[in-house]
Amino acid sequence: MALILVISGPAGVGKTTICSKLLKEFKNSLSRVITTTTRSPRNDEVDGIDYNFMDEAEFKIKLERGSFLEYEIIHGNFYGTQKSSVMNLLKSSKNILLNIDVKGAKSLRKEICENADYDGIYKSIFLKPENIDVLKNRLLQRGSDNEQSITSRLETAKSELILAEEFDHVVISADRIKDYNSVREIYLCYK
Repeated sequence: MALILVISGPAGVGKTTICSKLLKEFKNSLSRVITTTTRSPRNDEVDGIDYNFMDEAEFKIKLERGSFLEYEIIHGNFYGTQKSSVMNLLKSSKNILLNIDVKGAKSLRKEICENADYDGIYKSIFLKPENIDVLKNRLLQRGSDNEQSITSRLETAKSELILAEEFDHVVISADRIKDYNSVREIYLCYK
């Protein structure tokens, strides 16, 4: 029985780092669904590995065709989970890892749990910063966002934090090692 594990939380909380470590440690039993986005790649991001990058027109065509399980517009860019990506991985009998935004996680839960073809376990983890100042410092340290973007991300984070209790598990972010170990333990409970 396949597990779909969703890791979510505000931008800058460390989702990508944790997902990368999980995939490295459990490479034989865990696969990542690559999110599709219309935003531009950051300096070190590779199309098809970090994200599936596409322009807005192409994204909208796929949207009209019903190609997405969920999608959201975040900070002016489209992000979505393509149905084919999830279904292909389910057929391989591997557990699936998704790193998606808070609203997308809620939409995905609804779509997956109502899908008659899905006979597995769906679990979600919310990574929650100790407070908004810690999150602001993390966003500043990663150095990929300008001041306006950071302000926007912090405003979004405030509304996302309210939704934390809708997730199966909440991990209060302390540091990268503790955060990873907490998420790892949760994964091993369902693996």
